[in-house]
Amino acid sequence: MRLRATVRGRVQGVGFRWFVQENARQLELSGWVRNADDGSVELEVEGSEAAVARFRSMIARGPRGARVDVIDELTPGAHPLDHPFRITR
Repeated sequence: MRLRATVRGRVQGVGFRWFVQENARQLELSGWVRNADDGSVELEVEGSEAAVARFRSMIARGPRGARVDVIDELTPGAHPLDHPFRITR
């Protein structure tokens, strides 16, 4: 299963990308996360249906200091994703 999303709220400058990376790696997901110029965070993950569902729940809460207002789910890409999961620029 694949999830591509843009996360909006207070998600930059609060360790959100690191939080996403650590949770994705614990769940053995492939993919990436990056900051967007508009202050949001973009990500794409791939893994088992259960792992992706759990991951989505984790990012909806975010780390301490973050505030997730909206998770916009987008059409996933067709290209292979990096493993292990990584932070990109």
